[in-house]
Amino acid sequence: MAQASVQLVAEQLQLAGVLDYRTGAALRKQGQALIQSSPAQALVIDCAGVEKSSSVGLSLLLGFMRDAEAAGKAVQVRSLPHDMKQIAQVTGMTEFFPQG
Repeated sequence: MAQASVQLVAEQLQLAGVLDYRTGAALRKQGQALIQSSPAQALVIDCAGVEKSSSVGLSLLLGFMRDAEAAGKAVQVRSLPHDMKQIAQVTGMTEFFPQG
């Protein structure tokens, strides 16, 4: 079974584990709640702990970015893994994930 997590540590939303169809829905709900509850004006989505990702990982990032924007928070993506970068390049979505 795939293991994945999302947690808020200070001003960082930390993603870890395997991001795929088995983990995506739960992570989406958890991350949305964490973003909404954070008092920070700016958040970093840190992907350093991501072991493997399908296109679900990019979908999660886009969702989290929309959530942050809706909450009036600036957002930055950090440590995008190689497989996520490749998917972004193939789909023409690299401009949506500026690296910090």
